[in-house]
Amino acid sequence: MAPPRYQIKLTAGERLDLERLTKTDKTSARKFVIARALLLCDLGDNGPGWKVADVAAALGITTRTIEHLKRRVAEEGVEAALQRKTQLKPSREIIFDGAFAARLTTLACSRAPKGHARWTVRLLAEKVVELKIAPTVSTMTIQRTLKKTNCNLT
Repeated sequence: MAPPRYQIKLTAGERLDLERLTKTDKTSARKFVIARALLLCDLGDNGPGWKVADVAAALGITTRTIEHLKRRVAEEGVEAALQRKTQLKPSREIIFDGAFAARLTTLACSRAPKGHARWTVRLLAEKVVELKIAPTVSTMTIQRTLKKTNCNLT
């Protein structure tokens, strides 16, 4: 078995801060689990130095999560590991609001393109991009939006 990639050796001050986090009522569940995992993985003088698999089983998280946590502590420090990472890009660039739904409904209620008897979700998605209503759109977004407006394509 390969040796662990990252080893955590907490200072006395870091250990005290983490123990304080695990004993207060105001700590979020996420921070509590992270603090507990770091305390159990500590290979320092006062730490128990548990194996990753044992810590994962005790806390009900995956070994991969613990390895990621250990890497983050080694690279950025304990405080950074306790905080959530800031997103580099927004989770959703395009916001499909009421104006989008109105334009989509108008398009779906119009005549189908030549060569087609009716609109399909795929045809609507292609037309929305072609008309620059949205830069990109999935067929599921079209389907969900039409479902919310009770629009039936048949």
